[in-house]
Amino acid sequence: MATPHIEAEKGEIAEKILLPGDPLRAKFIAETYLTDAVCFNRVRNMLGYTGLYRGERVSVMGTGMGMPSLSIYAHELIHAYGVKTLIRVGSAGAMREDLHLYDLVLAQGACTDSRIAFPYALNGTYSAIASWNLLSRAAQAADAQGKTVHVGNVFSTDVFYNPLNSSEAHWKKWANMGCLAVEMETYALYALAASAGVDALAILTISDSLVSGKETTSEERQNSFHAMMEIALAV
Repeated sequence: MATPHIEAEKGEIAEKILLPGDPLRAKFIAETYLTDAVCFNRVRNMLGYTGLYRGERVSVMGTGMGMPSLSIYAHELIHAYGVKTLIRVGSAGAMREDLHLYDLVLAQGACTDSRIAFPYALNGTYSAIASWNLLSRAAQAADAQGKTVHVGNVFSTDVFYNPLNSSEAHWKKWANMGCLAVEMETYALYALAASAGVDALAILTISDSLVSGKETTSEERQNSFHAMMEIALAV
């Protein structure tokens, strides 16, 4: 049953999975929130675990950075292991003044500068959107937990160190079109989920700001983004 990138056997991965980019964040989620967690993947140190959250079977696994890396893992999880619900829990850079460090974003949709949807041979530009079922439940969970969230579009880019994206004139164009934050995975996740007929949602924590220049540390990103994890698990 193992795929080229996941060594789990059939049945070892739950139908619902949380997908942080950082495999150490996957380990943190498993150790902090899950009971009876068992590691199902160590290939390339992309750690994955399955355990119980309030009696419900849940998995969590890292995806690496960027749309190509996430696409590999999400494809195998969906098509080889039967995962039906995929929730990205990741970081993003704020593109608006009203978003601050540690604020939460529910990605209603994703824009991109990538050609990641090219293999679908669509005669146009695909609009990648979240599962309404997951998005509405996440908003309700956030409200029940007393957490404020921002809901809207994000911008998924292929290149982290892109001179254009660091140019205020460039990223402000996306902000002026309503994009809340920039990250590197959501568009691909939503496109993959749509093509397979499964549910996907990205819940993001603001880790830095293109507006203010403020940023969190790698340790803070790994261990301190509790709010989005708790919303994802509640969904």
